[in-house]
Amino acid sequence: MAIKVLAPICDGNTSKATIQALIDHKDQFNVPITLLHVVNLDKMEYRMIPDFQIDMIRQYAMKSGEKFLTEQTTVLQKAGLDVTPRLETGSPRDTICTIANEEHYSMVVIGRHSSGEIRDVLFGSVSNHVLHGVKCPVLLF
Repeated sequence: MAIKVLAPICDGNTSKATIQALIDHKDQFNVPITLLHVVNLDKMEYRMIPDFQIDMIRQYAMKSGEKFLTEQTTVLQKAGLDVTPRLETGSPRDTICTIANEEHYSMVVIGRHSSGEIRDVLFGSVSNHVLHGVKCPVLLF
């Protein structure tokens, strides 16, 4: 079985650090990397957004996600990494785990938000959920 690495990213400082770490360690990542960005459309349902605007907002969120993913993919490809972009929708924590497990990824490389250990224990974080929810090794940055 070929080695596959899943690198979920979002638009934040943690993901920027993850992208930089992948570049800094590109000799160790001489395998195909799937760069995953999950657009959380579900959280829009809890906002007080009129129904007629939901589709417009979802389309904008998808276009923004695609643009972000393309930019980050280009950065990694220019650094010499073999990267395939992937855009999905849903709950990031669940989507990442489902993809990693069902598609038999060899490793997940993910950034960890530094929101505080107590907050992570009480409310959880995406990286903590992934760490405990996938069957493969997880590298935290």
